Amino acid sequence: MQLYFQEIGEGNPFIILHGLFGSGDNWLSIAKELSTDYRIYLPDLRNHGRSPWSEEFTYEAMSNDIREFIEEHGIRQPIIAGHSMGGKVAMHFAVQHPDALSKLIVADIGPKYYRPHHQKILEGLRSIDLSALQSRQQADTQLAEYIPELGVRQFLLKSLYRTDEPDQPASFAWRINLPVIDKKIENVGEALVFNQPVNVPALFIHGEKSNYVKPEDIPLIQQIFPKATLETVANAGHWLHAEQPKAFLEKIQTFLKE
Repeated sequence: MQLYFQEIGEGNPFIILHGLFGSGDNWLSIAKELSTDYRIYLPDLRNHGRSPWSEEFTYEAMSNDIREFIEEHGIRQPIIAGHSMGGKVAMHFAVQHPDALSKLIVADIGPKYYRPHHQKILEGLRSIDLSALQSRQQADTQLAEYIPELGVRQFLLKSLYRTDEPDQPASFAWRINLPVIDKKIENVGEALVFNQPVNVPALFIHGEKSNYVKPEDIPLIQQIFPKATLETVANAGHWLHAEQPKAFLEKIQTFLKE
């Protein structure tokens, strides 16, 4: 699958993979900070952003997309980073192609199984009747009945866009493949399968206020990635790169210089 992507900067290749319901756009500000030293690639994963949609929505498929992306663009030994679902894609890629990347960065996700926990978000997104929608504000008002957190709603509504078809009245659509994500949400939580340790330098970085990575998860991380360093970003939740960008960048840059 040919993924839509954005590219910025010069230097060693650095691929950043977004999380569920997101897109490469979410990482533009971080990419700009890193672009003086690295050539940053921001692909939209399948069923997200401007990339193609597919009924197949698994980590196997997304990892294969990244392999094809690397081959298509002649990228050699990239650093690969991923947040949440994107972190699972990055881990999956590292397990399958340990010699194809130079370093791995995983933000606020572990290799364990996660129970589905996005039902309220999916319910809220499904509740919006796109055919009758008049404005983004109206969408936000409807979504607020399911999701009280303004920041989460703003993040989700970045995937809502106004279509502009010739000779057709303007209407709204999602950049995420909502029906497939809704149907296959179980796949997003599946555990990482591995046969042997991956000896790639790795940074696992999580938010202090997030419950995605717990102390009891550390032995499994170290079992799969024995060269892993673990760092915590203070006063940050799951969206640690947006909540504490300076601290997040500092920890990444320290790891990259090692």
